[in-house]
Amino acid sequence: MSEVELLQGLSGEEIAEIEAEITHLPDRESAAIDALMIVQKHRGWVSDTSLQAIARLLGMSADALDSIATFYNLIFRQPVGRHVVMVCDSVSCYVMGADGLGKAIQEHLGIAFGETTDDDRFTLLPIVCLGACDKAPTMMIDDELIENVAAERLGEIFGRFE
Repeated sequence: MSEVELLQGLSGEEIAEIEAEITHLPDRESAAIDALMIVQKHRGWVSDTSLQAIARLLGMSADALDSIATFYNLIFRQPVGRHVVMVCDSVSCYVMGADGLGKAIQEHLGIAFGETTDDDRFTLLPIVCLGACDKAPTMMIDDELIENVAAERLGEIFGRFE
């Protein structure tokens, strides 16, 4: 396979970052999650074309890499909005009102879980646990954890994200 075929689907910058990660690991396949996250950082999600290119670069099958990508709920295999909203639906959050909060968020954004707003601003996803059970209910927008979320605060919370 030519270098051009190998590189098709990845930018030079993505390849350089992936190769840099590989130097810290025992073998190329060990960089699978890092490589997926690098591509997602640059593109917002991991397309089939990118996944196949990553698999070629790492010397593994696309099916094996896809199993890793679909196992981790923070690897997006479909396009997402500029901001990803993850609402915790663990037992602690559920007991503290996450079900009602989820409904309020869906109403506020005008979308259901798994959907993106028409302006591509927000994608709404459930997540099993955000690890802040003592501050339930919680949600995360991009990398910001928001604790003790109340429906009355949604306008202010979402207003901070352009």
